Parts: sequence; C-alpha cells; structure tokens
Amino acid sequence: MTTNTPESDIWVSRSFAKINLGLQVISKLPNGYHEIETGFCFINWNDRFEMHKADSFRLETSDDQLPVDHNNLIVKAIHTLRRYVPFDDAYSVYVDKLIPLGAGLGGGSSNAATMLKMINKVGGLGMSNEDIAGFVIGLGADIPFFIHGNTGIGKGIGTDISFYDIQPDAWIVTVFPDIHVSTADAYRNCLPNEPREFSLEHILLNEPLEEWRYLLNNDLEPWVIHQHPMIGDIKDQFYELGADYAAMSGSGSAVYGIFTQEFVAVDAYNQLNNWNLQSNITPPLFTPDFGIYRSS
Repeated sequence: MTTNTPESDIWVSRSFAKINLGLQVISKLPNGYHEIETGFCFINWNDRFEMHKADSFRLETSDDQLPVDHNNLIVKAIHTLRRYVPFDDAYSVYVDKLIPLGAGLGGGSSNAATMLKMINKVGGLGMSNEDIAGFVIGLGADIPFFIHGNTGIGKGIGTDISFYDIQPDAWIVTVFPDIHVSTADAYRNCLPNEPREFSLEHILLNEPLEEWRYLLNNDLEPWVIHQHPMIGDIKDQFYELGADYAAMSGSGSAVYGIFTQEFVAVDAYNQLNNWNLQSNITPPLFTPDFGIYRSS
C-alpha cells in the first residue's frame, strides 16, 4: 500500500502528555526493571508536529536542550521500526515542544509514538497500532500506551495495558517545578511494598475520587520528595488549594491535583501561575485529538 503525497504537503499532529494515577511498585525483576501497576490518563499538555517530504530525515525542535541525534527517542523509534519494516523516512520534522522535559509526563515516549503513527499514515505502511507497539515494545515502557491512545492500567513493566475508561470526570491541574529527577534513581531507591489491602486496579475502578487521597499512592514519591522537598510542598499546596486528590506523576517532578469543582481548579491554576510555575489545566473527561492532518 502506498500513499500518493504531493511534495508540498505538510502533515500536522499533536503529541499529548500523560499523568500516572498512582504507581505501585510490586517487585524488582532480575533484569533490573520493576514490576509495577499504574493508571494512565491524558492531560491537555501537548507538543505540535509538522512533517513534510525532504531529501533525507531531519529533526528540529523548538527546545535547544533537546538532542536531535540518535539520543532522541524519535530517532531511536525510527531506527527500531526499520529493523522490522522497510519504509522511506525522508521527512523533515519540526516539533514545537511545550511538554516540559524530565517531568514524568511521558513527553519523549509520546513524541516517539506520534512520529511512528505519522510515518505509518503518511507513508501508507498499513500497520495497526498493535503492530507498531509490538515492534518497539522494548524501547520505552510508556510508548505502547501512547500508540494505542486509550486510558488504562499498566502492569508488568507498564507495557501490559488493560484499557479502561479511567479519564477523570474532574479538572486536572498539572505543575512542573523545573526539577529534573532521574527515573533510574527513583526506582533504584524505591523498596517494593508488601501486598496491600486494595490493588491499584480496584481503587481506580471501584473507589470514588474523594477516597483516593487515602488509598492511591505513588510509591516513588517518598524518596523523590526526600531529595526534592519542593515537590512535596507543591503536593501539600494542592490540597490547601482544594484538590480532591494530588500526587506526583511517574518519577516526577510534575505534580498534579484533581478537582471536582471548576472554579476551585481555575483558582488553583491561576495561583500556581502567579508563582511562576509552569502549569496546565485539563477539563473533565478530556479526550485528546490524535488526528494526523494534511495542511498544504
């Protein structure tokens, strides 16, 4: 299958961030990874992709801190896919970066997934999301979630995803305190917890939001907050500002608060902005637009 694409066509898409609804570290595996259980949902914090035909592959971004060589997950994803599927990667790609780097929001994984889906569509490769996710399964634990584009609960190392509609019917305010946390260090210093009364899956599917504060934990938080107290301060501040639930996302450093009342969420968002913290607000039952559109 091929796609007849005029040279002048520009293709655009958006790459969305995620937050983790809780993160339970169950055990350390022999390969150094950790068996976890975590909920994945989306927030309306996104990067914008533009792609058009070129003589060879070229990647540019709006963030000078982000490498555009083999150290970038987009480039790694393309090289990984080429091991299994022959395709033309002669595209010029520009990424307008808005998702903060090193925030625990999955920006790199989301970018890689968006790039692969754009190449699949524009190049007419005809792969299903399951195909793409299977080819790059070892590249990044969050990439399969972003490729499928559905909320759900990740188990194993996070790649074994059961899809459930767990996008909160509430406002989500997310803050990046401009602290960079090593994911490897966060896991290395986290001790797996003993079996608990309720699994994360049970909590997300059966317990009301107002109970999450007492039941839903991110097991990476204690060590990260010990190293970076500001993260804990922001979490506490969310509760003072009226959040029904607040937590660090993934290995941090982003922290989010979930609010059932719009005016409380908006007030919190404005207050955090006044403190010069990078912030984002996401409406209830948010559904990302993963469309790939031609813009000549």
